[in-house]
Amino acid sequence: MEQRIAFPEMNLFRQPVSIHKKPQHMFRIIWVTILAILLTFVTQIGGIILLVSLSLNHFIKRRISTRRNRILVRISCFLLFYLLATFLIVPLIAKPLGRVALPVFEQRNLKPLNFLSCLLNRNYVDPDMREIAMNVATEMNRKYPGTTLNYLEANFPFINGFPLIPHLSHNDGKKLDLAFAYILKETGTPTNDTPSPFGYGICEEPRENEINTALLCSSQGKWQYSLLKKFMPQSRKAQFIFDSTRTKAIVNAFVAQNNIGKIFIEPHLKTRLNLTSDKIRFHGCQAVRHDDHIHVQLK
Repeated sequence: MEQRIAFPEMNLFRQPVSIHKKPQHMFRIIWVTILAILLTFVTQIGGIILLVSLSLNHFIKRRISTRRNRILVRISCFLLFYLLATFLIVPLIAKPLGRVALPVFEQRNLKPLNFLSCLLNRNYVDPDMREIAMNVATEMNRKYPGTTLNYLEANFPFINGFPLIPHLSHNDGKKLDLAFAYILKETGTPTNDTPSPFGYGICEEPRENEINTALLCSSQGKWQYSLLKKFMPQSRKAQFIFDSTRTKAIVNAFVAQNNIGKIFIEPHLKTRLNLTSDKIRFHGCQAVRHDDHIHVQLK
């Protein structure tokens, strides 16, 4: 009897699954890594939240069939986790570690100029700094009724030395940036609004008879010194007048606080406003211009 040997069915055109999936898998790992690093540098907690939300991928893939809907659910999960962490969990963890959040909404006449500072977790300070800022805001409102003190960026909630890019020194809970005060040009009335939506990048330029530190630093090759001005649209500048009276009062109110060690403001404004305290110093050409905001820090 003739015996036939059965050979397993072979498909010579079928490629191993790993050949197709490996490059795609590697690309995904690289993309997620880059995104996690970027989110960490911008928000401190974003990279961790991204990894937590990605842990649900297998569950989402089994429950949702279409790729488009899976992407939407993944993004929604990340945003939900991020918001819960930012406004509920992080403040509770940061407080016993020595940092507290500045108010998200106006409190005792202190508020963020832009909500993004809070959304990105860049509004944390030492408890002493928070109390000082609120006291100054209250004093400013008493002297100039209707005045609100706008803070810009402070520090991240965790880890001394963790950089708050692009700042050089906002890394220990002791630093805080504040907006200048302005007058509406059209009406001549004081306002709590500012020409820059972020408080940075629209400068009160030196006059002809004042020292031009920006020009001096640029001549030394410090290209970053006026970098923010180049990126910030200047269209709203013509609508505002620098309020020298209230800005001087803000600076002097911080000077009067015993726990404040340094205040940075551009040298030509220190001279123009007749600010004489030794606490008020030049920040150096290695930083960026300070004729668009006030920098204060604890001892």
